[in-house]
Amino acid sequence: MAIDARLQRLIAVVAPYWAGEGEVVRTYWTSPKRTRETDLLWLERQSFKEFWGSGVGKYDRGGVFLGVAKSVVANADKIDVTIDRHEMLDIVEGLKAEFMHYCAFADVHDEIRPAGTPRLNPQGLKSWPEDDVLTALRYRHQDQHGDIGMRACKLTEGGYCGLFREGMAMRGKPGIDGKIAEACAVVHDDEFVHMMGGIANILNEDLDNANWKLLGELVTAQMQLRIHMRNAQFSLPLSEARIAAIFRGEIEPIAFDYKRAGLAA
Repeated sequence: MAIDARLQRLIAVVAPYWAGEGEVVRTYWTSPKRTRETDLLWLERQSFKEFWGSGVGKYDRGGVFLGVAKSVVANADKIDVTIDRHEMLDIVEGLKAEFMHYCAFADVHDEIRPAGTPRLNPQGLKSWPEDDVLTALRYRHQDQHGDIGMRACKLTEGGYCGLFREGMAMRGKPGIDGKIAEACAVVHDDEFVHMMGGIANILNEDLDNANWKLLGELVTAQMQLRIHMRNAQFSLPLSEARIAAIFRGEIEPIAFDYKRAGLAA
């Protein structure tokens, strides 16, 4: 099967940024900045993203868990009227998966928190400035560019599973590293399948050249903010100079798995 050249060009645009997000996390594991406090911080922030994060669906602006749950209730009377039952089934199954992801990171946080400090709970979680900026951009892209904006969000969601891939690489290590690896493994396959499906489905949309160009521009803007978001989440393991170099393409891109995406024999 020939691989669509337009999709190849789009992957070439985003792949260095996927690699950059992975570098943020990989650098953090051995960074002198890493402490129990910074581990607690990034775990708390990831728990926020799993419960309250923006997501990429039309039902989740109130958060990938609570926003979707409220939408399920609000749209229950529309099933098989304006919403297909199988679409609703996908939403409900996604709701369970997202809550499992929240539990995975919150459980690790609770294992390493100091004695006598409270457990995490969703109401106590907070975003951080770089995540707010990214979320605002994603919503703006959806509002201004409709389906193309939503497609860009789906393509950038998860950053090619950079956090989860780099976390899983610590499997077998003792202590907190091994626990982080197992939490990342819980999330990785779900996120990878969703991401691959979102990329493969681009070819079903019959985009013209102008929309392919726009998609590349939106993806670039989102991925650059993703790297800043992830770097701040992990207490700035990469310098601004290194991030600028990544933005210039001075990094080995991620090798996209076309076969796993169903786009190559």
